[in-house]
Amino acid sequence: MNDATSMIDRDRLEHMLAIAPFHQWLGLTVKHFEPGKLQLEMPWRDEIVSNPVIGSAHGGVLASLIDLSGLYVLLAMGHKAKATVDLRVDYHRPATQGPLLASATVVKIGRQISVADTQITGPDDKLVASGRGAYAC
Repeated sequence: MNDATSMIDRDRLEHMLAIAPFHQWLGLTVKHFEPGKLQLEMPWRDEIVSNPVIGSAHGGVLASLIDLSGLYVLLAMGHKAKATVDLRVDYHRPATQGPLLASATVVKIGRQISVADTQITGPDDKLVASGRGAYAC
């Protein structure tokens, strides 16, 4: 794995997150990062609810949060991850309130493919979804 000297700083990471309109819409903020670990927080938005009966978030939003967290934990390390090549998501319980916290960890940095795991928890610290992303270098 890269050493900590190649990590980007928090201001640069937040700037990178704010470039894309979708990331802005999600309202992503950096809660914590250190070598190989990143926590992103997403505030609750009524627009993400797909089941109004129970008020649960759409699985695609959770999958996007897993994907983005995995990509950005690699970018935070100074790694040149370019695009998602594979994404696996497991849904453990409905996300019915927020904010949502995505905690990503680098699994492997490779020459062609890098991998990161992410867990999403709700405000009660219960696991909502988890996943693994593979990213082209």
